[in-house]
Amino acid sequence: MAVALPTRASGDRAVVADRTVFRTCTLCEAMCGLRFDVAGDRIVRVAGDPDDPCSRGWVCPKGLAIADVHHDPDRLRTPLRRTKSGDFEPIGWDAALDLVAERLLAVKRAHGGDAVGVYIGNPVVHNHGALLLRAALLRALGTRNAYSASSQDTAPRFAASYYLYGASLVVPVPDVDRTQYLLCIGANPVVSNGSFVSAPNFKERLHALRRRGGRLVVVDPRRSETARIADEHVPIRPGTDAALLLAMVQVLAARGRVDAAAIARAADGWEAVVARLGAFAPERVAGFTGVPAATIERLALEFADAPSGSAYSRIGTCNAHHGTLSQWATDLLNLAGGRLGAIGGAIFPEPVVDTARLGRFLGDGHGRWRSRVRGLPETLGDLPGATLADEIETPGDGQIRALLTYAGNPVLSLPNGRRVEAAIRQLDFVACIDLYVNETTRHADVILPPAWALAEDHVDVLVASFAVRTVARWSPPVVARGADERADWEILLALALRLGGGPMGMRALDAAYRLGARVGLRWHPTSTTGLVLRLGPHGDRFLPWSRGLTMRRLRAAPHGLDLGPPRAGVAHRVFHRSGRMQLAAPPILHGLGVLETDVARPAGDMLRLIGRRDLRSNNSWMHNVPAMVSGRDRCVLLVHPDDARRAGVADGTDAVLESRVHAGTVRVRVSDEMLPGVVSLPHGWGHAASARWQRVAGAHPGVSANDWTDDAEVEAIVGQSVLNGVPVRLRAATA
Repeated sequence: MAVALPTRASGDRAVVADRTVFRTCTLCEAMCGLRFDVAGDRIVRVAGDPDDPCSRGWVCPKGLAIADVHHDPDRLRTPLRRTKSGDFEPIGWDAALDLVAERLLAVKRAHGGDAVGVYIGNPVVHNHGALLLRAALLRALGTRNAYSASSQDTAPRFAASYYLYGASLVVPVPDVDRTQYLLCIGANPVVSNGSFVSAPNFKERLHALRRRGGRLVVVDPRRSETARIADEHVPIRPGTDAALLLAMVQVLAARGRVDAAAIARAADGWEAVVARLGAFAPERVAGFTGVPAATIERLALEFADAPSGSAYSRIGTCNAHHGTLSQWATDLLNLAGGRLGAIGGAIFPEPVVDTARLGRFLGDGHGRWRSRVRGLPETLGDLPGATLADEIETPGDGQIRALLTYAGNPVLSLPNGRRVEAAIRQLDFVACIDLYVNETTRHADVILPPAWALAEDHVDVLVASFAVRTVARWSPPVVARGADERADWEILLALALRLGGGPMGMRALDAAYRLGARVGLRWHPTSTTGLVLRLGPHGDRFLPWSRGLTMRRLRAAPHGLDLGPPRAGVAHRVFHRSGRMQLAAPPILHGLGVLETDVARPAGDMLRLIGRRDLRSNNSWMHNVPAMVSGRDRCVLLVHPDDARRAGVADGTDAVLESRVHAGTVRVRVSDEMLPGVVSLPHGWGHAASARWQRVAGAHPGVSANDWTDDAEVEAIVGQSVLNGVPVRLRAATA
């Protein structure tokens, strides 16, 4: 698949490329290989790399449009400062960085480090330099008021892994290429290309599963794109996945289908868990989940009887009331079925950069501190985004008075977005590191725009930790950076230095670096990554006779290296001192009690709002690319015909959607792919306020789903935002 870029990106189609560059796509977790044909500073053609060992030429529409972001005339290329009139004016880099550091330090000196809040968006996981500097920046600021996109979709997975395996970044992934049975719960990998599992061209992998006689079962409130190619679609009420998974475990335990002796050799706490399973028997949870007891029992036995099998759950289960339990129960089902760590089951990747060990070194945990106002726990260093507005609005010691955002758009990403925006407006100072003036950065006092990723080299670090095959790749820059552009990591490092820190986030090492910088020594993220690579499980460990990986060997492999599938086993990825999995951590047992109460509670008569993904949408920030917004409107509310009839709304008309925090107009699309009682609105839209600075996005604004989500409702264990299962009402719009 290839594309010659349109006039907006490449100018003259007759331009002949003078070089070809191969590189990993950094837009999602699939890590597809791309081929760029470049003429001067223009990218004239983008295609999949047929020699990439994992994607083999496949690429999604976002990857084909990646150069359009680089060439976008609306993308910022110089720092901006807010004027007294409220407009923006250009400012030089040194002056901009000095101003940001000066204002942040002033707030810190007057009110303490926690008076500075930090919000980091999803793109950080695709930027090895920013990943390495994240902890250093936070330590230089001295704040615990750190927030990120992870509290919207991944904190439950991190917490479940922390309690089960002793490290937040140890995540089993479905061995999709070798399994005979895949139970896919609350995930849509045909569109997402995998989330917490890196597997390019997931759709073809699922077709291959079925061609070899395997079975694909999708559990989802919507007949999603993945469900449409499945052997079976099981509709389920939003937010009830944990109960379904536990009911399946209960069936296996009650039927004597669990090897308790094998579990006892690998884990502690199985008996305590079994003692609680009776509350989740199929007949008890059928009404709660909407899945008949007979179906639950059949699915459990099918899962156990398959030659190999894996249960895989993702974002639809994560950002609901029992997200952490859903992730824990997914691994518990794999363990009870003998699938955890098994070939064709849920396997544990061994990445070339061991992010689990690195994460433990930099600071890993859950509940080590809590938010000032609501007492919500941190997870892997981040507080739940649902409480950001509380921390800005509520007076007292530790009140957030200044905010620094990096590659994030909390006005669109956090629940009750209108309240978040109002809170940001009252801050003393706001600085944003971002490519665009968007719904959040339009309130900034200073915007620091990094060069687009294609102008920097790249090493897959974090997302490679979740790959179905062990892969390694160094990606060179595709185009030269502009003379007055700075890389993300250069901006973060410059701020950390001005704030009194350095690249390591450790006082002695940072002081040594600052001393060395005076004589010309410079820190670079790729050099640091190369050091970690050599010390990792596949590195040469500086042994001259070793054939292990080094950065030099990666640079010599332009299409990347495929080191094969992960090995079987669990023990090698357990970091508890005992060397054993822990199944019954106190927060998990507490969560079970909360779920037991909810199972017995009446469902109520309100509709439930869920989100959804689109193959041509990348969270909130690629809607200024024409190819991503062409065609029919995708920011519509999907409504089952029965619900549309009851509400008096028709296909293609506007209706009023109302939640506890917001009532607003949406465009309706009537569709029988929805479970009755459930409506769906995609996230990431709502660009009317930024139309002045993003012309394409402004012409296709849509509405922000997070205007309706309720920041008062949070997940039971980690306090993550509840974005799926939001109670709403629907009615016809009136003049």
